[in-house]
This record gives sequence, structure tokens and C-alpha cells, in this order.
Amino acid sequence: MNKILLDDNEIFSSKVVCIGRNYIEHIKELKNEIPEEMVFFIKPNSSISNKLIFPKNQNSCHYEAEISFLIKDNKISAVAFGLDLTLRKIQNKLKQKGLPWERAKAFDGAAVFSKFISFKDDISKLGIELFINGELKQKGDISMMINKPLQIIKEANTFLSFEDGDILMSGTPSGVGEFKKGDIFVGKILFENKIIVEEEFFVS
Repeated sequence: MNKILLDDNEIFSSKVVCIGRNYIEHIKELKNEIPEEMVFFIKPNSSISNKLIFPKNQNSCHYEAEISFLIKDNKISAVAFGLDLTLRKIQNKLKQKGLPWERAKAFDGAAVFSKFISFKDDISKLGIELFINGELKQKGDISMMINKPLQIIKEANTFLSFEDGDILMSGTPSGVGEFKKGDIFVGKILFENKIIVEEEFFVS
């Protein structure tokens, strides 16, 4: 199984639980409708990676930066910077046909994470930034979310259980777009506007 790092300890997550359409500006940029209820999808363990690798046999892929949480005892125990990689053209075709998104969201390497750090403070003060080749592409924080992380966990529990070590990806702010091999990503998680996680990814 694929692993993540928590304070330099290896953790094997059974799944990644993701919520879509959780930032108003991101919904607008993709010309989607604001959902009446939370939109969930799952990424399997096989999608988890600590390296940013451009998907095989594809000529287009989108990045989506997300504040990501490690779950233990059904509660948030740690935080990391995450990337939800999306094959947007394939996703749009599937959506038009009313089909599931797995081909566009659950491929190998589609859930990229920095190291996780234990976190017990006020999650409402967390924010995220993504720089690509030195340019700020995405910036957001918990206050901008339609559904806050604790609400998401509660709603997810109505139909699934979090195993210890599972990951919650909490949605992406506006600014998503395509990337290419050779790009350099720098992802940051901030607490009270101070950097608590920072990681660089080179697209191979």
C-alpha cells in the first residue's frame, strides 16, 4: 500500500475522502451550479503519492490545491498540503453522460500530499497557498468554504466510516488550471497567516 508521512512516521491510508464544489469562486470558474447537498467522491490508496508525476498517456491535467486532514478516532489529528489531480476533459465528458468520475479523479498518483504535521489548534484559522514556477496560483482559507471540515466529516459519516489514517480533502479555491512536466510547485499551509507546512514538488 502507498503511504504518507506524519511527523516522519509512516501511515497507510485506506482511502481519501474528497468534497467537490466547496468554494464559491471555484464553482464559478468551472461554470458549475452550487450543489444543494455536499458532493463526495473517493480516491483509493493507489492514488496516494508524495511525488507529482504527470499522468501517463495524457496531454492535459489540472491541479487543485486542498487543505488536507488526517483522521484518527473520527477526528482531525493532522494537516497537510494536498493536490487533487484531475483529468478535466475526461471529467467533463463523464459528467455530461451522468457517469462516475473515477477515470478523471482516482488514477494512480492523483492524490499528492506533503508531509502531515500533528495539529490540535483551531482549524478555522488555516489557509492554503499554491505557487507554480514562483507565481501564486491559488490562495484560500477555511472561512471561504461552503462546508467546513467538521461539517463534512459529520455528513460523510451518514454513509461511510473513516478508518484511522484516512484523509479528508476539503475542496479547492479558485485558480485551478493545467500544468506540465518540469513545473515546480510550492504548496503551503498557513495557520494564522504563518507557514506551518511548506513543500516543493517537481513535476516529472
